[in-house]
Amino acid sequence: MSFTPLTLVLSGVLVGYLAVVSPLIGKRTYDKLARSRDRDPMAYRRTYAFWCAELWVLAAVALLVVAVEPGLDAAGIGLVIKEPPSEVLGVIVGFLVAATVSVIVFRRLAARGGSVPGQEAVVHLLPRTTAERWCAAGLAVTAGVTEEIVYRGLLIAVGMGALGLSEEVAALAALAVFVAGHLYQGWRGMFAVTLIGFALTALYLRTGSLLLPILLHALIDLRGLLLSPNPRRESARELVGN
Repeated sequence: MSFTPLTLVLSGVLVGYLAVVSPLIGKRTYDKLARSRDRDPMAYRRTYAFWCAELWVLAAVALLVVAVEPGLDAAGIGLVIKEPPSEVLGVIVGFLVAATVSVIVFRRLAARGGSVPGQEAVVHLLPRTTAERWCAAGLAVTAGVTEEIVYRGLLIAVGMGALGLSEEVAALAALAVFVAGHLYQGWRGMFAVTLIGFALTALYLRTGSLLLPILLHALIDLRGLLLSPNPRRESARELVGN
């Protein structure tokens, strides 16, 4: 499959934004949130609204690429259902069990004054109020849907169709761009994102469908944002300082 000139231009702009511009904007936005959150009660909601809007625009551009490329369709970026209901249910149950165990362990660790592993990377993403929890839930679902379409579905197709890469190499390149998009989390957070992204990529390549990756991605983000113990304000400052 070879892409048309219009598709190549759209794909090139999108990949350039994802690989370079988005990581820098994301880090700048997160750093600004970290500086202003304690004195500006609306900073959290503005940041999440911006990130949600950015992700939906990126997904719209990805779908535009599919619409204008004759050799690419929805199934070509994984927007097809192939998993039997039993497999989907099994994945959900497995995740819920693992999430429950991790939440219990992390909450007990936090209650004893310990720090939750990796929390320093995302401490300012954790909601403190009911309104912020709704924002966090919205971003978790948004990221689960849009990031899988863009980073897993489209980028792998672009790597194969525009650059002639094998499926495995295209998937690794797409994973690298996905990890770069989490630059604001620092190297520890990016390492965790690499592991999660690798698992989601492997699941997509095995099934040929984004259904389970989207579902798991959203559940992982919901667990991380809504069920992680929120450190005390003083502890949060210490985490950031470290």
